Amino acid sequence: MRIVRVIDSHTGGQPTRVVIEGGPVLAGRTVAEKQHAFHAEHDHFRSSVVNEPRGSDVMVGALLLAPTDPANTAGVIFFNNVGVLGMCGHGTIGLIVTLAYLGRIKPGTHRIETAVGIVSADLHEDGRVSVQNVASYRTERAVEVSLRDGRRISGDIAWGGNWFFLVVRHGQVLELSNVETLTEFSWQVRKAVNAQGHPEVDHVEIFAASPSGHAHSRNFVLCPGKSYDRSPCGTGTSAKIACLAADGKLAEGAEWIQESIIGTRFTGSYKWDKNNPGHVLPTVTGEAFIMADSNLLFDELDPFYHGII
Repeated sequence: MRIVRVIDSHTGGQPTRVVIEGGPVLAGRTVAEKQHAFHAEHDHFRSSVVNEPRGSDVMVGALLLAPTDPANTAGVIFFNNVGVLGMCGHGTIGLIVTLAYLGRIKPGTHRIETAVGIVSADLHEDGRVSVQNVASYRTERAVEVSLRDGRRISGDIAWGGNWFFLVVRHGQVLELSNVETLTEFSWQVRKAVNAQGHPEVDHVEIFAASPSGHAHSRNFVLCPGKSYDRSPCGTGTSAKIACLAADGKLAEGAEWIQESIIGTRFTGSYKWDKNNPGHVLPTVTGEAFIMADSNLLFDELDPFYHGII
């Protein structure tokens, strides 16, 4: 019987499962190299941890690693129901809260090594976490695509640690009761964007006014495995801020409050990246809550040892 210890948390409603014991030994020096090995040689482990029957489509996994540089707090590989992720904002918040729960860190600034670079996270005294994300930027503005039903929409392509297609004008109602329609619409948008020569885009983010009036906008984010993000999405908020900055609609240091489809909120802001013209360094603040400290059991006789794929 293989035993894997995990800590489950949720950030704005979106779950993170941090693997702290029992994960695979990975070749490579950097997190990017180890992620490559994880994807190539241990994809069954990814599936077994986050897919049914132990997990679900919405679960995001985080494999905790020792840092390459001892000056950093930890390394991490993020993954979901279909593959690995470059960066995960809500997952980083969940990781920091998990490390605090384990007694490994205290309030202060902590540097985390990810596959796409080092991010910095401030654990505040009140338990909130502010993540200083990797440099984010927009690559294309107002890209037009044709959907299967003949409709044409336009959106921006931006990087916030993952690749996003961001749509403001879409004609959809962003309410939780409309999730099935939003999922199908966003999936069609992603396929159309990919077919038009942008295969790197794996997240679709659409926006509307916040019905609560307590946020600058509400979003619906469709993730690569066709599940929707319950949180406002940390990398998606970073991509949004990059677009706002590029359009001159958000000043450096000003706050942007992003609301999720279930009403949870992140607060974001940015500084211009002096080393990369047109790039911003976003900071996203949110909170996470520990839900479980448990052992996953893997029986070799179990036909779903590697999860339901």
